[in-house]
Amino acid sequence: MNKIYAEQATSISELKRSPTRVIEKSGNQSTVILNHNQPSAYLVPKLLFEKMMNIIDDYMLSKSVQKRLGENNKIVAVDIEEL
Repeated sequence: MNKIYAEQATSISELKRSPTRVIEKSGNQSTVILNHNQPSAYLVPKLLFEKMMNIIDDYMLSKSVQKRLGENNKIVAVDIEEL
């Protein structure tokens, strides 16, 4: 059984029939799109999508920092006024 990560659900047939109505009905909540009663896609509001992308960006940046710190394992204190 697949876990569903949405507050609302709609069928792919309903999405094909009236995408605007599905979006309006979703409001500020995520909606799972079902195909034969199985999750096939998610419709997420713009603000939630932007928040998710910022979280992913922060995560990727932290991974890059961790990798660079691991290369020489040396942290150097820098005074912003000296730059």
